[in-house]
Amino acid sequence: MPRIMIKGGVWRNTEDEILKAAVMKYGKNQWSRIASLLHRKSAKQCKARWYEWLDPSIKKTEWSREEDEKLLHLAKLMPTQWRTIAPIIGRTAAQCLERYEYLLDQAQRKEDGEDGADDPRKLKPGEIDPNPETKPARPDPKDMDEDELEMLSEARARLANTQGKKAKRKAREKQLEEARRLAALQKRRELRAAGIGSGNRKRIKGIDYNAEIPFEKRPAIGFYDTSEEVVDKQGPDFNKMRQQDLDGELRSEKEERERKKDKQKLKQRKENDMPLAMLQNLEPERKRSKLVLPQPQISDQELQQVVKLGRASEIAKEVAGESGVETTDALLADYSITPQVTATPRTPAPFTDRIMQEAQNMMALTHVDTPLKGGVNTPLHESDFSGALPKSASIATPNTVIATPFRTQRGGENGTPGFATPSNALVPLGKTPHAGAVQTPTLVRDKLSINPEDNLNVGDTPALYKNYQKQLKSSLREGLATLPTPRNDYEIVVPEHDDNETTEMQTENTVEDQADVDARAIAEENAKRQRELEKRSQAIQRQLPRPTEVNTKILRPQSEKQNLTDMQKAEELIKHEMITMLLYDSVKDPVPGQSQNKIEQLQNYFKANPYEEFKKSDLEKSGNLIKEEMAVVKEGMGHGDLPMDVYSQVWQECLGQVLYLPSQNRYTRANLASKKDRLESAEKQLEQNRRHMAKEAKRCAKIEKKLKILTGGYQARAQAMIKQLQDTYDHIEQNSLALSTFKFLAEQEAVAIPRRLEALEEDVSRQMQRERDLQENYGRLCRELEEAYEELKSYKTSEQNGEIES
Repeated sequence: MPRIMIKGGVWRNTEDEILKAAVMKYGKNQWSRIASLLHRKSAKQCKARWYEWLDPSIKKTEWSREEDEKLLHLAKLMPTQWRTIAPIIGRTAAQCLERYEYLLDQAQRKEDGEDGADDPRKLKPGEIDPNPETKPARPDPKDMDEDELEMLSEARARLANTQGKKAKRKAREKQLEEARRLAALQKRRELRAAGIGSGNRKRIKGIDYNAEIPFEKRPAIGFYDTSEEVVDKQGPDFNKMRQQDLDGELRSEKEERERKKDKQKLKQRKENDMPLAMLQNLEPERKRSKLVLPQPQISDQELQQVVKLGRASEIAKEVAGESGVETTDALLADYSITPQVTATPRTPAPFTDRIMQEAQNMMALTHVDTPLKGGVNTPLHESDFSGALPKSASIATPNTVIATPFRTQRGGENGTPGFATPSNALVPLGKTPHAGAVQTPTLVRDKLSINPEDNLNVGDTPALYKNYQKQLKSSLREGLATLPTPRNDYEIVVPEHDDNETTEMQTENTVEDQADVDARAIAEENAKRQRELEKRSQAIQRQLPRPTEVNTKILRPQSEKQNLTDMQKAEELIKHEMITMLLYDSVKDPVPGQSQNKIEQLQNYFKANPYEEFKKSDLEKSGNLIKEEMAVVKEGMGHGDLPMDVYSQVWQECLGQVLYLPSQNRYTRANLASKKDRLESAEKQLEQNRRHMAKEAKRCAKIEKKLKILTGGYQARAQAMIKQLQDTYDHIEQNSLALSTFKFLAEQEAVAIPRRLEALEEDVSRQMQRERDLQENYGRLCRELEEAYEELKSYKTSEQNGEIES
């Protein structure tokens, strides 16, 4: 009977991803083409799945109270019209229907008093969901069926295709071939797991290039003559006569290149689509172990120090070589040559295996005899009980950088011959020097043996230190013994040249420090700049504000200069010189905001009218003449020394007579301006003041923020100190109040104590007198009792005697 496939059922993650990708490519109208990618779903089911679950615009959050009220109200107005109600609420029709039925069931159960946890609409085992399109997708099985793998491969091939029909067919064939290979591989795995072995024979069509030589022509067996053979020394180049070079690029190669491009695009899409890429990766990811490295035995600061010392020694040798003096060459050792280490030591192995130790301890504890026998306890290895987990012993690699061959002892026991490490030599194998240990500095620059002996690790016991002192003394004696015998011969040589010549020679041989040369150059540059500044105008020297635009219209026209008086001609010369100075200052020190085109125009102006620079003496002379004229005018007009308030008042009056016109972009007198111009000027001034106020407010906010950041800690500390001071003051006040109270109590007690003592003494004396009286009364009564006993006894005796007589 043939197999019948009924489309439908629950949706899986793979089918959802294929449906999303197909909608992205084909749109939301070609559901038949989209359904052709999904073998178990129809076009109607694909459309329902998209519009009921996969559409990004679907709202899947919890229902709110407002939505429930709106749903019940609309269901009452438009019963069973869920397609109309759904857009109004913002949900799908299936969600509205399901929520409506759920609310009705809840209300029914509340009336009947049943338990609300039991949902009758929940599917029972074995039942089929009638609406699987509105439910979340199920996860894919670990081992997918062959038809599912084939469907996934075909969907990949069709959705990844962006070329023509042939490329689409080639990609589909490639995906189908890959699907067949995976199916065959899974089949072989299942057969192998079942114990059925099958040989994997690979049939090779054509020639096996790994086993035989194609188009081989074997020579005849035996010797033959080669003298008659003609050898063509310049044979044709057959590489250029290949078919691919003659015919050009083949279509297959072009398709292969395009296929590689499609493969690269598919790879990028896989990287961007992480869930699908993770689905394709069937191998589980292994978590990488953490790389644990030992702590460095030499720090970055020490390395930088070594580099700086090497540079300093090279600079010192270069300076000494430039001076020409060879006397101090012996004091400058060559540290650029690194001493060769005979062998690089390997990382030492630890002394013991902690795991094996713990295993031995557990075995010893399990095989221990009864403690009733007595005797010695079972010997165990030492264990670490400092924490919940055992400490990991870090293994340190021996450091060859910090070895000091010219400073440490030679030929130590069990060490490298002739070399030893100063501080790490005493650290046991398998251990790293702890943080608290004193690290011996790297003494790599001590060929003259001038470093102190304090940093050397010579031993912890007095015997080792004594042995070290003996070695130092013996080495010193050997060094002194190699010195030549003194001759005690003296020769006195008087110099022939004078002291002045010696001083000049020393001065010539002395090389000036570069810092002094740079300082002198900077001082000369500043002096030059100051001399040039003295020749400039007072506006530049005092850093006064300058106009952005120079008004050249103040000069008289050329036609009017013919009939001018001497005073007017002098005034014209002054105006012309003033304009020239303003233009020169605009070129040399441009005002902020001045355009580059304007500066170039002014430079062209000075090429036609060069600026004349005067000497300092001429400027001083002209300044003195102006001062003399000022004094004459001041004396003639009767002007005295004006106070600052009067000067400010005159300045404000003069400034008030000038008015800026924004419409004409110029200044004019206030009495010549109209009411409209005055209003525009006032508005412009107000706008400028507002901008200035906003700018200053922003600047103040920045300064306040910066000040808050800088003084925030101090303010918090001051508040804490003030609070602490207030608490201390309150404590002192309370203590002073308690002290005064206790003083008052002490005074009252000092007055009351004698009275209380006297009253107590009277009570004691009274009690003692009473006790004496009671003792006397007790003694009297005791005597009376004894007398009564005696009389009774005598009476009884007399009665007995009378009875006997009778």
